[in-house]
Amino acid sequence: MSFTVILAIVFSVFAMSQVYWYLRARAVVKRLTRSRRARLVALVAGLAVYLTVALLEFEVFGRRPSNTRMSWYDALISAPFAWWVASSIVGFLVAALLWPVKRLAGRRQFLERGVNVATAAPFVAGAYGLLYGRLNLETTRQRVSLARLPKAFYGFRIAQLSDIHIGPFMTEDQIRRYVQITNDLKPDLIALTGDFVTWDASTQHAVVNALTGLRAPFGIFGCLGNHEAWSGTEDSITAMFQQVGIRILRQERVNVAAHSEAINLMGVDFQTRRHMGRFSQKYVHRYLDDVAPLVAPDTANILMSHNPDTFDRAAEMGIDLSLAGHTHGGQVALEFVSPEIAPSRLVTPYVAGWFHKPGGHLYVNRGIGTIGMPMRIGAPPEITVYELVRQA
Repeated sequence: MSFTVILAIVFSVFAMSQVYWYLRARAVVKRLTRSRRARLVALVAGLAVYLTVALLEFEVFGRRPSNTRMSWYDALISAPFAWWVASSIVGFLVAALLWPVKRLAGRRQFLERGVNVATAAPFVAGAYGLLYGRLNLETTRQRVSLARLPKAFYGFRIAQLSDIHIGPFMTEDQIRRYVQITNDLKPDLIALTGDFVTWDASTQHAVVNALTGLRAPFGIFGCLGNHEAWSGTEDSITAMFQQVGIRILRQERVNVAAHSEAINLMGVDFQTRRHMGRFSQKYVHRYLDDVAPLVAPDTANILMSHNPDTFDRAAEMGIDLSLAGHTHGGQVALEFVSPEIAPSRLVTPYVAGWFHKPGGHLYVNRGIGTIGMPMRIGAPPEITVYELVRQA
């Protein structure tokens, strides 16, 4: 299914959901207001406010520069509107699924009330995801057994940060707090796995500045994500990071050495085998073709690749450990219902956590930022610390 078709479906569902909720609002106003004139004034005023905000938020009048600090507009307009869009769409879909139940309920008030509660639940969940879920950081500690790990690296600790997406809902100050949390974990090396920005190239200065406080004795390394490609910041942000001592690996490798032994750390730009309309410049016919010469045969190989879909090929190549992000763990994963419910599963089987294949391991970090809707449900933000151990 093409990217254009997916967008058309999403827009159609959104339009139908807004009509549905307008009709619900009109029914409520009709019950509460006796005067026809008052009803008309209330509906017209509400519709005017809604359309004004929608036109601003969908940037019909032109793209607004992205703030790297939260403004009053972001807090009082953008955030509530994003909550409304996400919650109203899901609420509409729930109402559509339960419509037969409501029809059968007739005058059975308890069934009708149950349907109404189910329809309202997405609004409660959306508020949770906006106000708490996206801020509920988890620090996860993972032990990784690698067969070819040199003795000097037993117990070596790598911290991973991913999918930062600097903006009004992931501000410079907030990133600095996560930087301090990462430093307090005392990692030996820090891996940054892409999507530092979202759409606005002007935010790259702020995110680089916010990450300059990272500290690790063996260095800070990173790879680039799809949003660096889409925002046209791959070259510029790489140069900015280099100036502050953070090395972005772009189809490159580096020997991380200790006591005359070394592990092989590699990084690649974002790669995809999915056509995404005007964002298809990173399309490849085969993943990681440019990585084969970088693999070291006699030591542990670690790959930073923003897209977890490169894992199949990485395992074939004998890359011991792949570190990825990209999915945000589904961002709205509904794990309390089922671990399988995550929008990201529509595009990748590698949504969050550990995956294993003969030849290698993959860990998909949930990232700390958000995209689209500034909310997380069932997929809390994550900083991961890996302790490397020798496979028995």
